[in-house]
Amino acid sequence: MKSIKLLVAALLALAPTLAMAQDAAGGSMGVIGQVIFFAGFILIFYFLIWRPQSKRAKEHKSLMSGLNKGDEVVTSGGMVGKITKVSDDFIVLEVADNVSVRIQKVAVSGALPKGSLKDI
Repeated sequence: MKSIKLLVAALLALAPTLAMAQDAAGGSMGVIGQVIFFAGFILIFYFLIWRPQSKRAKEHKSLMSGLNKGDEVVTSGGMVGKITKVSDDFIVLEVADNVSVRIQKVAVSGALPKGSLKDI
């Protein structure tokens, strides 16, 4: 739905160019050439930016929904620890013996394999 809205907005932004396009001689692209160029630009933009970003967002969402007590994680700030409590939006992360920090789930950037904290 969002991509359709962006496509419509892009076509509306291109409308004045299409309306003022004249059949000029001397190597001008013409209306069809401009539309093909613009469509190619949209496709390149989709495959290089939109699609990878949505894939990363899906992976992060599945990571957040799969967090359980006892998992070892790393946060976006670089802290590593073991999850001791999970709620809807927050987790309690034990970063050292008797030291717990409450952080948002969205701050978790990755899950570590079991036993990684013992090696650190």
